[in-house]
Amino acid sequence: MTELLAKRNLLVQARYAYNFDRQIYVNREQKKIFSLDFVEDKATDELRKRIEENTNGDGWHFYFNDPPSMAVQKQLLEILG
Repeated sequence: MTELLAKRNLLVQARYAYNFDRQIYVNREQKKIFSLDFVEDKATDELRKRIEENTNGDGWHFYFNDPPSMAVQKQLLEILG
């Protein structure tokens, strides 16, 4: 199994849905958004840590290689409802 497939399986098992238009993985319960670039560039262990990270439900958390601008964050949250 390739590393990217293993990462995808981690996300799917943790109930993340992939948004093809925005190239992000989203978990509405956990309020976390991972960019595809972040997933591809980070080690599997680091991705697992971020998935398991307790955010205490304090708003949305964005995991991108470069932090998204406030405008991008706002746009993503509007799309997600």
